[in-house]
Amino acid sequence: MNTAMLSAAPAMPRGRIIGAYLQEARSECLRYMRAPGFMLPIMLFPGIFYLLFGVLMAKSNGADATRYLLASYGVFGVMSPGLFGFGVSLALERDGGLLTFKRALPMPPGAYLLGKMLMAMAAAGVVILLLLTMALTLGHVSLSLTQAGALLLTGVFGVLPFCALGMYVGTLIKGQGAPGMLQLVYLPMSFMSGLWFPLPMLPKVLQQIAPVWPSYHLDMLALAAVGMNKGSLLGHALVLVGLAAAFLLMAARRLRRHG
Repeated sequence: MNTAMLSAAPAMPRGRIIGAYLQEARSECLRYMRAPGFMLPIMLFPGIFYLLFGVLMAKSNGADATRYLLASYGVFGVMSPGLFGFGVSLALERDGGLLTFKRALPMPPGAYLLGKMLMAMAAAGVVILLLLTMALTLGHVSLSLTQAGALLLTGVFGVLPFCALGMYVGTLIKGQGAPGMLQLVYLPMSFMSGLWFPLPMLPKVLQQIAPVWPSYHLDMLALAAVGMNKGSLLGHALVLVGLAAAFLLMAARRLRRHG
């Protein structure tokens, strides 16, 4: 009888489903905004790097160096909200039992992840806008409105593969170990992708393995956005989409098995 009653229960109206997604996204955004000690370093750290190395030290190398580092440090900054905003928080919330609690709530299962994703995209947008402001004012970089908009969109959507990677790492380790493990992913990958120094300045072996890293492919898209990469972009975009899908599927599988 109970089975018959459950099967006859009406489906949740579409409006309520959309409302559940929006409310969960809003709560996630508010939760991160109320923890500035976590979000501010993620957003300001790339700006400090760009100010020191992309504006002050690159002036002697001409406008192209400042423009190049705008794209590269933009990618460096975009990676952080995805990796740490997803990875660290997910690991901590798994340890604290929050994911188990959320599963018991009458809410769509993807709403929790959507909220984190939107927060990471918003943080990535703030990072790019901060770097653009410094580049246009302090670095005297000349960019068209189209180029600035293309770089902003590249950053906002480019954070998604790193959200998936951070989510996967967050399913592998405990909460206290997540920050250290993600630093071991974040910093070496940034260096070996040519984000801190142009690839031709790195050892030959690092130049050869650079396409392994998602940050390299996002950097190629960012350089194209500011007019410094005229090559084909489709391959780089497809690699990022494929990596995002692969890490997302692996993370979802681990969450189903291990919570």
